Amino acid sequence: MKNYDVVVVGAGPIGSTFARSMAEKGFKVAILEKKKEIGVPLQCAGLLGKKIKKVNILPDEFIINSVHGAFLHSPVDTVLSVSKKTPEAYVLDRVGYDKFLAELASNSGVDIFFNHKVAKVDSINGVVYLKNSEITKISGNVIAGADGHSSIVSQSFNSPSDSFQAAQYLVDAGEKRFNNDFVHLYVDSKISPGFFWTIPLSESTARIGLFADANYPDLTNYLNELISKRPELGGVTILKKYYGVIPKQDPHKSLVKDKVILLGDAASQVKPTTGGGLIMGFTSAEMASNVTSQALEAENTAMLENYSKLYRDKFKKELKVQLMVHKVFKSLSNSDLEYMFIKLKEEGAEDIISEYGDMDTQSPLIKEMIKQGIIFSILPKMLSRRLSGLWK
Repeated sequence: MKNYDVVVVGAGPIGSTFARSMAEKGFKVAILEKKKEIGVPLQCAGLLGKKIKKVNILPDEFIINSVHGAFLHSPVDTVLSVSKKTPEAYVLDRVGYDKFLAELASNSGVDIFFNHKVAKVDSINGVVYLKNSEITKISGNVIAGADGHSSIVSQSFNSPSDSFQAAQYLVDAGEKRFNNDFVHLYVDSKISPGFFWTIPLSESTARIGLFADANYPDLTNYLNELISKRPELGGVTILKKYYGVIPKQDPHKSLVKDKVILLGDAASQVKPTTGGGLIMGFTSAEMASNVTSQALEAENTAMLENYSKLYRDKFKKELKVQLMVHKVFKSLSNSDLEYMFIKLKEEGAEDIISEYGDMDTQSPLIKEMIKQGIIFSILPKMLSRRLSGLWK
């Protein structure tokens, strides 16, 4: 049996980043990856907030496009336009970026084992059991589960996570039709609290997708309906189709058990409002690396619980706000959504969203809209009071 200081299950971007950090601190690290090739198939919209450059390495070669703002569309197409002077987000080559992060880990001394599927995890003794592999088990003083939404590691001490389904097309318009500076977001009660998106890669190509509580056939139908009714999408050629799963945020999930910690989608570290999780995951990976190194040096894995505390302290309040926003949108009909968009436009919310809006931290925007009384004019009293009560 091979023995390591740290065994990471999953070579996705969060797992690779955590593994690299631990190796750079001088620990012996292995990654177990069930796939033959990292990042394939694509399972992400690839739109990351500008904070990405503050929490991880991002070479320009993986940035396909920089986005300054968004057009937000109501069900009847009342449009809110919000923008910043500088790029607010980046459209990434996620397959290339994921491979780059794994390569950085390997170059830092991490052993990466492909085609290694985990069967079960012994959290007390720190043993990972494998199936269909020449190696039957690998031990680690710490096991990090970064194995995605259906994490085998997480299920060793958590109930299976609830999830949204997601679908996306890569399309070509055959002509200059998309404004590179803006994404389009479309809301509709039939998919709330999910939404549709159009993310431009160039003036002629884009990713069109959605996430929702729906099955894959329904997702495909919804996407096809969107393309057929939107004039800017009519006649596009579908080049590729992608499907994925987004775990729902679970504030009750345990992140630590004995010698095991969870990271990224395996830890439900996703934003309730958008389903994105890389920036939160990278931040959590840094926290986990610092705590894990201290625990290993002290030979005291009970110290791993400090990771849970740091994570909750950092994200609990923001996630609480986003979960409330998530619940509000889920409760609104198309008539409610239309009324909300009209009132937002009348109240000058485009300027407020442009100033206070942030892809990864929505609480400052909600707080400002409460301060200016806008929330109370667009939502039923019960819902607006519940949102404002989050700051009391």
